Amino acid sequence: MPTPESAAVAAELRTAMGKLTRRVKHEDRIPLGQVAVLGVLDRDGAMTTSDLATDQRVRPQSMARAVGLLMEQGLITRRPHPTDGRKHLVELTGAGRAALETERGRRAGWLAQAIEAELTGEERELLARGAALMERLAAR
Repeated sequence: MPTPESAAVAAELRTAMGKLTRRVKHEDRIPLGQVAVLGVLDRDGAMTTSDLATDQRVRPQSMARAVGLLMEQGLITRRPHPTDGRKHLVELTGAGRAALETERGRRAGWLAQAIEAELTGEERELLARGAALMERLAAR
């Protein structure tokens, strides 16, 4: 059972991280669901539409729509599955990877500017140490 102090820090951290995540995502030009699909394909490589749906916790029909929109934009492509002729794998195109990097750069750029504008040097050092701690917690 966590101590009341740890529980309070956990609640504050969860709330602050949620607000910051939503604010950073506000910088996106590609809809959130589509960016999520591009990100998964970038991290995990090619996969089926149904695997994408499972990963993103959406219905296969919803994922099929998102995949169709991304294909129309030339951000992903579909190729036959190497071992199952009934399936296709979806993967990033060069344009998809570039669009994703642009989105990530926009987010990071906004956050870097906010850090410089809002935080003192001492606070920036504290934030850097806090980021390492959050990374450690995320790996648990």
